[in-house]
Amino acid sequence: MRVLFIEDSKYLQKPVTKALKAAGYGFDATTDGEEGLWMAQSRDYDVIILDIMLPRMSGLEILKTLRGEGNETPILILSSKDSVEDRVHGLELGADDYLVKPFALVELVARVDTLSRRRYNQKSIEITVGDLCLNLATKTVTRDGKEIALQARQYALMEYLMLRKGQVVTRTEIDEHVYDQLDSQDSNVIDVAICSLRKRIEVSPESRPLIHTKRGHGYIMEDRGA
Repeated sequence: MRVLFIEDSKYLQKPVTKALKAAGYGFDATTDGEEGLWMAQSRDYDVIILDIMLPRMSGLEILKTLRGEGNETPILILSSKDSVEDRVHGLELGADDYLVKPFALVELVARVDTLSRRRYNQKSIEITVGDLCLNLATKTVTRDGKEIALQARQYALMEYLMLRKGQVVTRTEIDEHVYDQLDSQDSNVIDVAICSLRKRIEVSPESRPLIHTKRGHGYIMEDRGA
């Protein structure tokens, strides 16, 4: 899952980056409004965190432009303005949430978690595919009741595939939402990662395959039964 953070406060950049990375999110950031808009238009993000007061283009201008273009990425506005009128104005322009500065990092992460789940119509904190279960709150994965130890990148890949369960997920989508920019589209990094993840979730010889290859298209996570 990948977040774009558009905020010109250097005081906030480091702690927010640390908190979101610790929560397992991929992360891009900029302090400039125009660059932030370009980044939001150039890559598919799961959540955008958007300050209002920015150099060259305000957060509200970015918000209005993105929504006018049909971009439906969940947007969380950060602002020191805490009046009801300011909050309502941001929400009326298309923001999904509004957080007033100063804020607790744990609340910011919780709001980003909620918005990222909402994007994939995932209301529960647990996602299941067959006997495989992923808990979005505890960041744990179990199969047939047995916990599976995953590295941070493996977990991020698993989370994205499970949020998209039943859908074909392309290598480009995995690249954008899970990885930093790969060296090239011909890289086999994703193929190797998928192979490794398949092995990790096979907890017994009787474990059914859950990650399937759609040749020429990508991968799909689903339980196809016996």
